[in-house]
Amino acid sequence: MIERLFPLIQLCDSNFPSGSFSHSFGMETYIQEEKIHDAHSFKEFLKVYILKSLSYTDGLGCRIAYALILDQDEEGIWDLDEKLFASCSAKESREASRRIGQQMAKLCMTLYPSDMLSIYLIKIKEKKCYGHPAIVFALVCTELGISVDMAITACLYAAVSSLIQNAVRGIPLGQTAGQSLLLWTHGIIQTAVVVIKEMTEDELGRTLPGLEISQMRHEQLHVRLFMS
Repeated sequence: MIERLFPLIQLCDSNFPSGSFSHSFGMETYIQEEKIHDAHSFKEFLKVYILKSLSYTDGLGCRIAYALILDQDEEGIWDLDEKLFASCSAKESREASRRIGQQMAKLCMTLYPSDMLSIYLIKIKEKKCYGHPAIVFALVCTELGISVDMAITACLYAAVSSLIQNAVRGIPLGQTAGQSLLLWTHGIIQTAVVVIKEMTEDELGRTLPGLEISQMRHEQLHVRLFMS
């Protein structure tokens, strides 16, 4: 168990150099519009973001990828990669997921190598796949023998942890407030995992129009701390 736990902790660490510290996925637009301005308003944003957006992209994507890997359905995985990329309407956020996914694939190939991850990385380099963190999480977790529930949980936690650290800098918040918010999200993430397990594959990519618009508008901000 410990041999599986340590790699998972490392992968979920907000300091893991995936590049996620450079992206807010539309949050910065809300900050500049003062819709997010303190811990309370950010808490409300987080709940909606996790349950109504992240669960239907990274969360469901990880669950589907996990099943495809167990079935050794390589074509299904490459098809899922394309669907995850295409389902993100905002250019900056689409590119953010691609960059994070590619960086994670490179790092994990060194840290947690597997045949399937190697093929995925080759396809990314050949521009036959885009790269997505949800698929990398699934590839690593199946190789390490980590359950699908833990894989989904870790995938969501890593994304949320990074976003909270970015909010600490962007709003700004104190480190204690950030850690309190991270602790609060544990229950929200657990709820999300239960919901994700009941989702149909047709729900992949479902998100909120308001969030997509904030992600699109981020390109036009005069001053930006984050790339998305």
